[in-house]
Amino acid sequence: MARSDKVAAVAELADRFSNSAGVVLTEYRGLSVKALIQLRRSLGDDASYAVSKNTLTTIAARKAGLDAIEEQLVGPTAIAFINGDPVVVAKGLRDFARTNPQLVIKGGVLDGKFMTPDEVRKLADLESREVLLAKVAGALQSVLQQAVSLVAAPLSQAARLFAALEQAAGDNPALLAPAPETTAEPSNEELAAETTPMPTPEPTNEELAVEVTREPTNEELAAADAAPHAAAAASDAGTAPASEPPAAPAPEDN
Repeated sequence: MARSDKVAAVAELADRFSNSAGVVLTEYRGLSVKALIQLRRSLGDDASYAVSKNTLTTIAARKAGLDAIEEQLVGPTAIAFINGDPVVVAKGLRDFARTNPQLVIKGGVLDGKFMTPDEVRKLADLESREVLLAKVAGALQSVLQQAVSLVAAPLSQAARLFAALEQAAGDNPALLAPAPETTAEPSNEELAAETTPMPTPEPTNEELAVEVTREPTNEELAAADAAPHAAAAASDAGTAPASEPPAAPAPEDN
């Protein structure tokens, strides 16, 4: 290969390393050209499968910052450049290797992280992005349906209740009439309080002491002095005191 061709090949490999989501390194020793074509078709648009010399691949990997794969560039090497779902690519390589044992997975790089052959196989055991998205969509749809059911159930129950009330009111309009006001009956304690007379409070010791020690007024003393004189004047005049009633006349003899 001419030097210019080698430079172009390194530049192309470095560009594919940089623009790919990841790569998987494989050894294809013993595989026929027909088998390699079949492998490329099985990967589809998710990856491109190319055979390259290890020296050129090493130089291109260094330019792309993927020095970790240099140890795997031993023997005939073919590279799967991942352009789509990494899980689909890993599944395709694993399934092809089951029917074609000559294909050996050496390792790979995904999002700048080196993967061992076991990690590539674990990646193949995962579910693809389409399957995960379908499951997420199904879970979201189920949650939305449950939410709609929770919201719709009380509304439908309320609608059925209102319909039943409307039908009952049509059959018996008295159901919508206001309830008559009722007077509450007095309790036994209230009746006892109304019929029991209030006791007259007894005078206190202070009130009794005031009644006993009270001095008579001047009017009361004047009235007491005038009472004997009035009685004597009435006796001298031959009249009975106004306070005594006149004597009844004696009966005449026939």
